[in-house]
Amino acid sequence: MQCRCGKKRVRKSELHHRDGGEARSEQRGKCHADEKEADLSLLTLPPNPVCSGVSPLPTLSLAPMQDVSVLPLWRCLERRGGPDLYVTEYFRVHRDSHPEKTILRSINEMSGIKPVIAQMIGNDPEHLVRTTKLIQETSDCAGIDLNLGCPAPKVCGKAAGGALLRDRELIHRIAHELRSAVRGTLTLKTRIGFDSPEEFTALLELFASLPIDGLAIHGRTVKEKYQTPVHPESIERAVSSLPFPVTANGNIVSVDTALAMHRRTGAAGLMIGRGGIRNPWLFRQVKEALSGAEVHRPRLRDLRDYLLELGDEIDKEGDFDTETQLVHRLKKFTNYISSGISEGTLNDELRRTTSLSSFREICDRHLDSDLPFPVDPADDGKLFCGFCELV
Repeated sequence: MQCRCGKKRVRKSELHHRDGGEARSEQRGKCHADEKEADLSLLTLPPNPVCSGVSPLPTLSLAPMQDVSVLPLWRCLERRGGPDLYVTEYFRVHRDSHPEKTILRSINEMSGIKPVIAQMIGNDPEHLVRTTKLIQETSDCAGIDLNLGCPAPKVCGKAAGGALLRDRELIHRIAHELRSAVRGTLTLKTRIGFDSPEEFTALLELFASLPIDGLAIHGRTVKEKYQTPVHPESIERAVSSLPFPVTANGNIVSVDTALAMHRRTGAAGLMIGRGGIRNPWLFRQVKEALSGAEVHRPRLRDLRDYLLELGDEIDKEGDFDTETQLVHRLKKFTNYISSGISEGTLNDELRRTTSLSSFREICDRHLDSDLPFPVDPADDGKLFCGFCELV
């Protein structure tokens, strides 16, 4: 494989008119009870399904991404195949916190279609247990996940997210106290260390001792953030040594990188984040490639439709006084979606626009084409970095 490096609602009609998308979504949602039963089994795959004979295909999940892994995006992904399960953006947990209603609503709408895991971030066992109970009382989540990997300085400065990796005793205490409160699966999402990959040996010993049902591993340290290649060899060590399923995460941006990560780690699951925002067909494509089917190849025009549809969905869920506010909200997604297209000019123009009419005109000018959607994003060292080294 080779890398090819007075609230005023904004009118949705100004952005895009959908043609059948909602009908397709309703039809997809009719799976409900029977499919949900089957999908929940995906959460407890054995550590290496290829060797066990249970399933040759890894579970595909959407990574939790704050302000991005939200219901409007989920709807758009489902219309294009979608992952096997979703993980929410994190619930912030502290002394005075209450579960965010928008995240609870996302769980309850999607849980009839696919399993949804509720992720929390915090460092106080008492309040994490309290929040777990509240989330379970008010949502249909299939499990609870604790964030041990967020590298944001604001989060780490509060001794949460990735900063917890420096306090293994506290992780041990939190996991054991959560276990008694969690009705579904209890999982962790981690990085391979805070400062150095050398910390991972001690972390593996800790994880093996915990009463958890699975571990998702972003193959970088906290300090590496997103600006280095990943360390798949660390994930492979976890797969071969831990007594529960391991999900590989980091730099899965294309079919080639997904296949390479699966081959190099043997992980029971693949968690896709930024690559799934940029390419909403990626989950479908990976399933097709792994099963030997012909891989769907979207066109630039398909990407334009996705962008405009995402704008409609965000408008429907948001509460925007002006269209400029809506456009600015869309830019959290377009930074990823536009990567690798028009040598960066699409992203540059979208960053500068403030109106819906201009947003659509830019999309039409760059994307109203039957040219193929580029397989890979731009390796810019910021949003996407070092993914070519996987393959």
